[in-house]
Amino acid sequence: MKPGLARKQKGAAAIEFAAVFVMFFAVFYGLVSYSVPLLMMQSFHQATAEALRRAVMVDPNSANYTSTVQNLALSVIQSQTRWIPAAFNFTATDYSAVYSAGVLTVAVNYPSNKLTQVLPLVVLPVIGSVPNLPATLSVSSSLQF
Repeated sequence: MKPGLARKQKGAAAIEFAAVFVMFFAVFYGLVSYSVPLLMMQSFHQATAEALRRAVMVDPNSANYTSTVQNLALSVIQSQTRWIPAAFNFTATDYSAVYSAGVLTVAVNYPSNKLTQVLPLVVLPVIGSVPNLPATLSVSSSLQF
């Protein structure tokens, strides 16, 4: 190798590192930013299903059956989602339980703009914004008694 050629190649490693680092970071950020909403959705599914399971155990002949079932479902959702950090701003307005005409419906509707306050959007060329989430992360479970 000629001595002049080695000097010309001196900055090539830095340029290659920068290109590889940007790609690695984009993949890593995409992995993390999509894993958190998927984890939350799985938790919401588990919470609504558990709320229905517990509501089935209430005696239908008990006094104030409707309010008892609804309050029980809400408390189960609250306890099942307690792991969500305070920074995600998951509040009681994000979930509901309605008993009407013999059907208990438990729902979680979490606005994704609350999530993007913690995990900011990154706009990548060609790909667009990451994570690209719907307006709300919604889960609903219902059971006819």
